[in-house]
Amino acid sequence: MLNQVILVGRLTDDPKINASDKGKKIATVTLAVGRSFKNQDGIYETDFIRCILWDGIAVNTKEYCKKGDVVGIKGRLQVESYEKDGQKKYITNVVAEKVTFLSSNHDNDK
Repeated sequence: MLNQVILVGRLTDDPKINASDKGKKIATVTLAVGRSFKNQDGIYETDFIRCILWDGIAVNTKEYCKKGDVVGIKGRLQVESYEKDGQKKYITNVVAEKVTFLSSNHDNDK
């Protein structure tokens, strides 16, 4: 069986790093991915996909990327569930295994 996702899109915000309960570094980013076809109104729609980055991938992405940068993410789908008001809710995330920095909207001189 195979669980693999490849996305190319723009970061909707600057990456921010937090610590997990076990002390690992984690960043949650949202990737804006444009669809390759127009809807019935002739408009290209965009999907906003939540991606989770761990440890070194999170640190490097925060250091080198900002809002609006184009990145490629290779990873896997992970579904989490929780209960709210007696109903089970589901959240689908992409857990990144590799992030490729494709372009930048800012000056990298630091």
